[in-house]
Amino acid sequence: MDVVLYIHGKGGTIEECEHYKPLFKNYDVVGLDYKSNTPWEIKQEIVDLVNKLKSKYNKITIIANSIGAYFCMNAGVDKYIKKAYFISPIVDMEKLICDMMTLANVSEEQLKDKKIIHTQFGENLSWEYLTYVRQNPIEWQVPTQILYGERDNLTDIKTITNFAKNNNIELTIMPDGEHWFHSKEQMEFLDSWITNK
Repeated sequence: MDVVLYIHGKGGTIEECEHYKPLFKNYDVVGLDYKSNTPWEIKQEIVDLVNKLKSKYNKITIIANSIGAYFCMNAGVDKYIKKAYFISPIVDMEKLICDMMTLANVSEEQLKDKKIIHTQFGENLSWEYLTYVRQNPIEWQVPTQILYGERDNLTDIKTITNFAKNNNIELTIMPDGEHWFHSKEQMEFLDSWITNK
């Protein structure tokens, strides 16, 4: 038997993996309920779980949502993954952080000086996080499918298109889709995408 590992996005839960069980009837489907907030800590959680799964299963397939996809790519587990499905993935974390800094009118010098800056839109900007992202560029060598919503407010279409092209990844764009796939129409589109890939 093979296994599907689901990695949720920010604010998501391990229970979301239940949605994918009917789509992968011949697989065990498990979720990662990560406890950390930083990519360097979550990396270890993913590595530990993948090591556990690879001792029990022949092949591991990943489904990762939003920042969960970034955490997965950052974990360096490529060689153990057969295939990946990324939904609204964060593929350029440095750009996302810099975009948030611009939105919050925060300079690099200010962030470096203060280390952590709380923003009006609820996100904390962290100099340690930005430095880590820059020092640990993403390398991803897994056959991957990406589902992207045309109206994604976190990753622009140029960024996702370039990432897909540079990594030989097939990109599916849902017209009028959002970053968070949650409506009935969006979830039906998502299910059809997975079933046909």
